[in-house]
Amino acid sequence: MQSDRKTCKNCNIQFVIEPDDFSFYKKMGVPAPILCPECRFKRRALFRNETTLYTRKCDLCKKSVISMYNPKLPYTIYCERCYESDAWDPFSYTIEYDEGKPFFEQLGELFRWVPKMTTFISASGKLGSNVNSEYTNVAGGNKDCYLIFNGGGNENVLYSRGVSFSRDSLDGYFGLNLERCYETVNVNQSNGVCFGHNVNGSVDSIFLLNASGCQNCFACVNLRNKSHHFFNEPLSKKDYEKRVGEIRGSFSKMEEARKQFEEFSLKFPRRENNNLKTIRSTGDYLVETKNLHHCFEAQQCEDSKYLFSVKFAKDCYDLIGFGYDSELLLENVGTGYSSRVMASYAVENSQNVMYSFMVRRGTNSDCIGCDSVRNAKYCILNKRYDEKEYHRLRRHIVNELEHMKEYGLFMPPSLAPFAYNETVGQDNLPFTKEEALRRGLRWEEDIQMTTGRGTMKPAEIPDHIKDVPDSITNEILACVSCGRNYNVIPAELQFYRRMIVPIPRQCFFCRQRDRIRRRGPMKIFDRACAKCEKPIKTTYAPERPEIVYCEPCYQAEVV
Repeated sequence: MQSDRKTCKNCNIQFVIEPDDFSFYKKMGVPAPILCPECRFKRRALFRNETTLYTRKCDLCKKSVISMYNPKLPYTIYCERCYESDAWDPFSYTIEYDEGKPFFEQLGELFRWVPKMTTFISASGKLGSNVNSEYTNVAGGNKDCYLIFNGGGNENVLYSRGVSFSRDSLDGYFGLNLERCYETVNVNQSNGVCFGHNVNGSVDSIFLLNASGCQNCFACVNLRNKSHHFFNEPLSKKDYEKRVGEIRGSFSKMEEARKQFEEFSLKFPRRENNNLKTIRSTGDYLVETKNLHHCFEAQQCEDSKYLFSVKFAKDCYDLIGFGYDSELLLENVGTGYSSRVMASYAVENSQNVMYSFMVRRGTNSDCIGCDSVRNAKYCILNKRYDEKEYHRLRRHIVNELEHMKEYGLFMPPSLAPFAYNETVGQDNLPFTKEEALRRGLRWEEDIQMTTGRGTMKPAEIPDHIKDVPDSITNEILACVSCGRNYNVIPAELQFYRRMIVPIPRQCFFCRQRDRIRRRGPMKIFDRACAKCEKPIKTTYAPERPEIVYCEPCYQAEVV
């Protein structure tokens, strides 16, 4: 079969369905999609709120909880303990499928009725529960952590996303095995790295880009196995410590050095991507992958397309989050340990499931439009059927969705529990409010936050960390970028003092947005290698100022 060029029914751009895409869709028994990959991502993202949290009460035990669901929404919310308990029975929430009513209308009714877990934690329990880590989401096995998301196995980690098996670190994005690290993007196996991007196996360094095996380096680019370098120039240990000591800990001097480093880094070539040990793969931040295309932040995956933040998946398309030991997933969010699951949210330990939500406890199979059921089989809208009747009703639902040209796509935006600006969609492919509303997406104005209540102005924060008093933990600060109020917790202040870094002048959300900017866009551009002029595919848009090399040219010059 040949490639087919289509026009997206949502945004009207053209996109291509390749021969291997048709093979996958045939395997899944669905038609080729009518929406482009970007519009499909935005639709799925409406079910993935990681960082927008609210305070409310568990509707069962009445305890105060942190929730990803806005209190004004009509959902019943249970804390993790109540949700996972036997105090309620998901099968008591059933709707008998009415062949005369639209399927999605009935599915929406069920979704709004069944209790929801306040935040998301995997049912597999392989990392264990969180301990003293209430302000987390899409995270498990963490201890003494605060505002971390999509990460696990951490201890004393704050304000981070995608960080795992790390300790005593703050403000990380996408990292593994970190200790005493701060403001990092794609930093791994490192100790004492601050303001690092694409760094491996390095120690006690500040402002590093594309570095490996470095120790005591400041503002360096493309270095390998170096020590006591300052802006890529070698210094004696004494001179290095003197130069760095004059800068470290001062907000004004660190900001000046940061700006100098950004300009300095533009003189050096960047690799076309930030992938490691990949075979026939396109995208960015891919690790040990094979035959992956248009994927981002994926590890040890094979034969898949359009993945974001996924690990250990095979033969999957259009997946946000999770993946683990799964295959034949199509259009899912937060799904793992499963096969043949389509258009669902947070499905685990299941097969042959579609258009379902939180089907993950026990072993589940052959479910359509179910929410929170356990050990379920031949179920539609949480109601059990015999095998023959299940398959008859399944054919009816599939025929309806095929007629609507919805079969094989994710659930429609009208069923989404979150507004677009609460989700990873806004993090990675942002809209203005007007753009979101024009596309029929919900926009939330009432996000729980405060402004105008600061007790200490940004100019009143001492410039150097050594001059910051303990009492700052009692102050309310105001973000210099968005005006949002934030505070410094005691564990955070201890970290800043220990690492000799200044108090941040931005709130967590603006700092996170800046890390995503440094990570780069979730888009692939055609560009030419700046050295050999060979065509390359990269996340660096052609108009950007960075010098971008293909992999062979980069390795020849840097390694």
